[in-house]
Amino acid sequence: MNARTFPADFLWGTATAAYQIEGAATEGGRGPSIWDTYSHTPGRTQGGDTGDVACDHYHRWAEDVDHLDRLGVDAYRLSISWPRVQPGGSGPLNPEGVAFYRRLLQALRDRGIRPYVTLYHWDLPQELEDAGGWTDRRTSEAFAEYARHMATELGDLVDAWTTLNEPWCSAYLGYGSGVHAPGRTEPAAALAAVHHLNLAHGLAARAIREVLPGAQVSVTLNLHAIRPADASSAADAEAVRTIDALANRAFLGPMLDGAYPQDLLAGTAHVSDWSFVHDGDLELVRQPLDVLGVNYYSTVTVRHFAGDGERSENDGHGASGHSPWIGVTDVEFVEQPGPYTAMGWNIEPSGLTDLLVGLHRTYPDLPLAVTENGAAFDDELVLDGGVRRVHDDRRVAYLHDHVEALGVARDAGADVRGYFAWSLMDNFEWGYGYSRRFGILHVDYPTGERTWKDSAHWYRRLVTSGELPPVDAVAPWSPGR
Repeated sequence: MNARTFPADFLWGTATAAYQIEGAATEGGRGPSIWDTYSHTPGRTQGGDTGDVACDHYHRWAEDVDHLDRLGVDAYRLSISWPRVQPGGSGPLNPEGVAFYRRLLQALRDRGIRPYVTLYHWDLPQELEDAGGWTDRRTSEAFAEYARHMATELGDLVDAWTTLNEPWCSAYLGYGSGVHAPGRTEPAAALAAVHHLNLAHGLAARAIREVLPGAQVSVTLNLHAIRPADASSAADAEAVRTIDALANRAFLGPMLDGAYPQDLLAGTAHVSDWSFVHDGDLELVRQPLDVLGVNYYSTVTVRHFAGDGERSENDGHGASGHSPWIGVTDVEFVEQPGPYTAMGWNIEPSGLTDLLVGLHRTYPDLPLAVTENGAAFDDELVLDGGVRRVHDDRRVAYLHDHVEALGVARDAGADVRGYFAWSLMDNFEWGYGYSRRFGILHVDYPTGERTWKDSAHWYRRLVTSGELPPVDAVAPWSPGR
């Protein structure tokens, strides 16, 4: 069989997030974020871990650019720390923070690596949270001004802008279940956060294009691949619809169609009257997208819950005693069959195919990119002939099978233009602290030393050739060898 190949203009990259890798939490004029506050609150993160040092990327960024250059990727998806460039979330910028990102972005461009910048990857300035956070529309307005500042200060160095990363997590995990910062467990607040994140996206997209006409603008959503426990059950199909409304259409509807789904509004009416949606908001939210970013890791399976017996809560997002599924009482999440990653998430590449093809059928003119995809495993650093190595064969297989699944979606007509592996390096994995490793580079946290895993060598072959390598192609390699 011939190996799967991708066109020369297909975009290969890898991704990180500022709070997960930068460290230097109190250096260079940076202000506190909600994740600083949350991680320093006892009991919130595994082992009490914080992002104070993380991977020390703030000091080691030049080394990390060297690794990106060696990988041969076309693009690097990074996020800007809002409190590093604007410590309070409003008011004057921090020149030292802006200068840090200009140095990083210029170094990427000098190596021919296209910077794809995410403006918000969950690190809201704490001052804004103290004033209401994403439950308050003033945060949306502040975000738009921040986006305008970044377009002005960094626009000459950025290839594409992403407004938000996974607003589902920010709203439902941050304000509903409380397992993410700011750790609130208020169902009505979570729905208000949904809307104000949507509004922030629209206002920011408009602000960027006012400063940079023709700018490439996107948003990244962790859209859920939802399956019924019984494909022949009408009740299970209704359970899928219920979760799809909260997980997917709560964002796709306003961003792409200019309206919230009526079943979402009806299904949550006992929680909120949605009066935070003002006249004209949905026109502001619906802004043209140059590409839709899709983050994918696993599937979920649901069924109707009739109220008999004890309900399973296998939703893969941690247990806090509070559900992220606001207003839902008649849906049960069914345990997924294995194999699993170290996160307990099932490995199901076909879910990525289904998700991409489904999006293409609904929005046939909208280009797509897989902006995160990867897996955490319990990696072991070994000495192999005196050389530091990590033989992460399960991650190589995961990446191989998901890139193949992306290719199947392209075969079916989906306009998928890029793939970003999550993540460039092991990092602070939010509530899990440093106990989960997603990187294709191993990080020794006490020293900060980076080591290429087999998955990095495998990914280098893929991105430099455009041809899907076999899973055993993990030896150190250079193009032309």
